[in-house]
This record gives sequence, C-alpha cells and structure tokens, in this order.
Amino acid sequence: MGHDEGARVVGTARPGLIIFLNGTSSSGKSSIAGELLEVLDEPCFHLPVDAFHAMRTRREIDPDELPAVLRRTWAGFHRAVAGMAAAGNNVVVDHVLSEEWRLLDCLELFTAKDVVLVGVHCALDELHRRERARGDRPEGLAARQFELVHAHGLYDIECDTTTTGPRDCARQISAFLPRRPTPTAFEQLRAKLRPDLTTPAPEAAGPS
Repeated sequence: MGHDEGARVVGTARPGLIIFLNGTSSSGKSSIAGELLEVLDEPCFHLPVDAFHAMRTRREIDPDELPAVLRRTWAGFHRAVAGMAAAGNNVVVDHVLSEEWRLLDCLELFTAKDVVLVGVHCALDELHRRERARGDRPEGLAARQFELVHAHGLYDIECDTTTTGPRDCARQISAFLPRRPTPTAFEQLRAKLRPDLTTPAPEAAGPS
C-alpha cells in the first residue's frame, strides 16, 4: 500500500471505540484492560498512561519543573489516544481523573459518542492492601485520589473490583457494549462541562 492510498484509508476510517477506564491507582484498571483484549471480538489496543510516564527520561527532574512535565505527559497521552481512535483503532484507556483539567481535555479531544466511560471502583481498605502488596506506589496515593476521580459523577457502566475479578469485569463491559446508551456519558458531560464545544442545531429555514 502506497503512502497516498494509506492516507486515504485513514482519512475515511470510522473512528474507533474508546473504552475509558477511570479509577484510583491500584483499583484494577490495567488488569481489566488486559482481560478486555482477550474477550473483545474486534482488535483493540491498550494504551496505559503508565507506559507514557515510563518513556520519559530517567534523569532527575527539578521539583519545580515536575508539575509542568507531568501535565505535558498527560496532555500528550490524551492526544495519542485521540489519534489512534481517529485512525479507526479501538482503544482501551486506563486513566485517573484526579484533576479536572484532564477530563475537560479529553472531552475536547475525543469523539464523545464513541467513548464508553467505565467507573472502576474499589473499597479503600482493599486499595490500602493492594498498595502495600505492590510496593511500587507511594503509600496513600489511592486514598488521596479516592474522592477526586469520580467527582464528575456520571458513567455508562461501573464495576467494583473489591470482590469482582478483572475477567468478570471485562465480560460485563463487553456484554454492555452492544447496548450502550445514547447520549453517552461523555456526550452528557461535554454538554454540561464544555458547552462551548456543543454545536447548536441549525435553525429551520423560514418562508422565502
């Protein structure tokens, strides 16, 4: 396939589906994403934000510069997800909506009708236990995120990993996809939080 032909294929591709898993650190998002790649019928890519942070240079960053570096990383991650979906790829994203700007940025970038917003919940005691068992997360990180990540309060589907395993959560999500609602949670949040992005319906033409 030549360059021009490839560009035409991408240009005419239907946007891919974005399965957007949102929850605290250690809530089980990555485990669910891995299972989704096994149970979904169509090809799908898992894009974890941790992979983008891992690509960054290992040199020590000045603490004063770190917030801006992290914000640019998240912003680039959002645009990579949007680009993959725009090219027609189905994408599973695991995310932590602990800062409001992250949701606002995604609402602007993603095709709202093609996003399935999944709330991944877990009891705080279990999050503490998982953090201690993992040993690769700052102690108390999940607790600090706990009240923030679900503050927007609206999902297409929710699951609780406190007692439900990632395979069963993935199956619940997969079974939900053919009957996902209209408008989607992302469409409703976009209308509420980013009304500047909502195109008003054209007025009916009056008599000439």
